[in-house]
Amino acid sequence: MIRTIRARAVLALVLLAAAGGCASGQAPKADNGDQLSFGVEMARRGLWAEALFRFEKVRATAPNDVRALNNLAVSYEAVGRFEDALATYRAAVAASPDNRPLKQNYSRFLEFYQAFKPKKAAAPAAAPAAEPPPPDPAPPPAPAGGGA
Repeated sequence: MIRTIRARAVLALVLLAAAGGCASGQAPKADNGDQLSFGVEMARRGLWAEALFRFEKVRATAPNDVRALNNLAVSYEAVGRFEDALATYRAAVAASPDNRPLKQNYSRFLEFYQAFKPKKAAAPAAAPAAEPPPPDPAPPPAPAGGGA
């Protein structure tokens, strides 16, 4: 499941990188292009924390940069921060409602998210007769004396 999400996320990043350009109407700072490129490379390598850092850095200086918003949303999705992904996709679509690759990513995410969210909420009530699995064992207690 995680590999599928990551594969889709990387594909979405590649699609957006191939689309190129900033559809926000703002000329991004020169450094933003470098940050975006590096973030995309980190995402391709599966280094999502670094990719998130780069995309968030661009968003801080260019909040309506659609490429950064889309890539940031994909990265949030890849690390399981689905609420952040939803909010970021919505911001990106608001900034560029006619951006086709963005709308495709957002649509794909919504399809996943709608299937994911009900399962998460309905899971406890789905099988009331089944016993829950036993809890994980607690870690062994620290030795007395507190020597470090």
